[in-house]
Amino acid sequence: MPIVIHIDVMLAKRKMSVTELAERVGITMANISVLKNGKARAIRLSTLEGICKALQCQPGDVLEYRNGTIYDAKR
Repeated sequence: MPIVIHIDVMLAKRKMSVTELAERVGITMANISVLKNGKARAIRLSTLEGICKALQCQPGDVLEYRNGTIYDAKR
């Protein structure tokens, strides 16, 4: 997918666990895992806002667009 989510990078930079992020954002660890592993098809703006607030970052720190990446529509 051309949109890459860098939650794992930001978690490492902030020395925060997936459990702590999930609690702060108010979503399940399973949903954080889906985002972290690149399996998400969509993300709510309220979730992105919560992630950015918890990690003290901007959306561009978490999301990256990679031009030329092949999108697998069968996911």
